[in-house]
Amino acid sequence: MDLKLAGRTALVTGSSRGTGAGIARVLAAEGVCVLVHGLEAGQADPIVEEIRREGGEAHPICGDVRRDAGANAVLHAVAELRRPIDILVNNYGTVAGGNWQDGTSADWTEMFETNLLSGVRMVRGLAFEMKARGWGRILFVGTVGSARPRAQTPGYYAAKASLAATTVSLSKELAGSGVTVNLVSPGLVATAEVRAMLERRARKKGWGERWEDIEARAANEFMPAPSGRIARPEEVGALVAFLCSPWAASINGANLRIDGGAADCV
Repeated sequence: MDLKLAGRTALVTGSSRGTGAGIARVLAAEGVCVLVHGLEAGQADPIVEEIRREGGEAHPICGDVRRDAGANAVLHAVAELRRPIDILVNNYGTVAGGNWQDGTSADWTEMFETNLLSGVRMVRGLAFEMKARGWGRILFVGTVGSARPRAQTPGYYAAKASLAATTVSLSKELAGSGVTVNLVSPGLVATAEVRAMLERRARKKGWGERWEDIEARAANEFMPAPSGRIARPEEVGALVAFLCSPWAASINGANLRIDGGAADCV
């Protein structure tokens, strides 16, 4: 299927590694010029170089979107490129923060700065230019953990859960403008970091050494999913790319899970 995205420009926050890098690769393969974002200078360079080797167009961009000054630096760098942003993927986020007993108010605040306000800052800087041009796609990347929060790191789950309400509110703000807003909520994703974590777990529990065996056990015991497998970063990227396409113009204000069915497992 031709997603009709060639010639568009996308900013994908937190795309120097992990799921964000997978999203950036897929969009670039669809002919999108991708601004690959890292918090610090140089972090995005390896993914940019990889995309360029594959014949895609990409540019590095940096700034700490957890803070107003860093977000403004990103927006300034975008403006200097003189390429209007058609697609904004608010992917950046991290799991951290204290637990219920030892967590501080600062821990909770940091989780909202990181997982919610980082995206809000980008929206405020770019969404209304999309509205003025009459076309745009805004994606937030959440987590299936919003439906199945653990007792640990409650501030992270609370911040991610707020993305659903943010998505619906923004879709109403931009109603009728040609700009859609959606939330993608992955379950466990087989990034390099997750694979390394599961391989360490496998050694302790005797799951075997082959990734296929480790993946099956993780999808059955660690984070149960009826699919029996773990999503790849590029699979999340493929869902994002479809939501950015004209074929998805009637999908708006939605929360789409890509979790192998994990949200329904208790």
